[in-house]
Amino acid sequence: MPTALAAFGLMAFMTIPPATPQLPDSSPSQEGDLTGQVILVTGSTGGLGREVALELGTRGAHVIIHGRNEERGNQVIEAIESTGPGSARFYQADLASLEEVHAFGERLLEDYDRLDVLVNNAGVWTDNDDERLMTGDGLEFQFQVNYLSTFLLTHMLMPLLEASAPARIVNVASAAQRPLDFQDINMDQDYSDGRGYAQSKLAQILFTVDLAQELEGSGILAVSLHPATMMDTGMVLSRGAEARTSVDEGREAVLHAITSPDVESGQYFNGTTPAQAHEQAYDPAARAELRRISRELTADWLP
Repeated sequence: MPTALAAFGLMAFMTIPPATPQLPDSSPSQEGDLTGQVILVTGSTGGLGREVALELGTRGAHVIIHGRNEERGNQVIEAIESTGPGSARFYQADLASLEEVHAFGERLLEDYDRLDVLVNNAGVWTDNDDERLMTGDGLEFQFQVNYLSTFLLTHMLMPLLEASAPARIVNVASAAQRPLDFQDINMDQDYSDGRGYAQSKLAQILFTVDLAQELEGSGILAVSLHPATMMDTGMVLSRGAEARTSVDEGREAVLHAITSPDVESGQYFNGTTPAQAHEQAYDPAARAELRRISRELTADWLP
């Protein structure tokens, strides 16, 4: 198993007890105070997602922790609830399985009546440059985990975001961006792990721009960002790469996207600075084609 994937560990979806979480009243007293807000951070048992989740807990949010490792998930919950004032709950799901993503979304719809912020942070960066890794759904691994599962989960949770508006969708993308080849979405030709990663991250940004237009007037903002370059996370270090920035820098960028009053829907940020993504993100025809393919690939699971 590639080292980047080994760090995540493939586990089956775990059924969550049906008890409804006890949430505090939503009554933030100052900017940055997230008391009572419900925030889901995917991929939050380690790395950037974990640091974001911990900070959200210190600001009073109820944080939905997601990952594949129950033990690590419970450690994040303990860290949040031992320091307060926030609370947390863990859900286990493998984003390499559309069936598990659907089951995860269904459980959240059962257990919560609102979602103030959805942070689509979970992602992988494989290191098997010449050997293409495929999911059980028959899709290139990075495309499904980094983008397509985000597409499905976001659409499933839209009723909770609508119930909470004003709400936000924050897609953690990357400055590594390569244009998608819609004739070869699975990269049967000219595969490389770097190209696969960069295509999946640009797909997130196309999706963000598309969401911003779709949700205009709804009170739900959609933004994407490159948090920081080569942070000192396990995913980077496990490849033998040299870290260039701290995860603290990436955490501040994500928190800016979550809380800043100056964020506009559809924006892409490099850190906390508004930036331009690859030109394909602003091509209506490209976004329409990605939307068509994504709906086709998730047709069995979309609401």
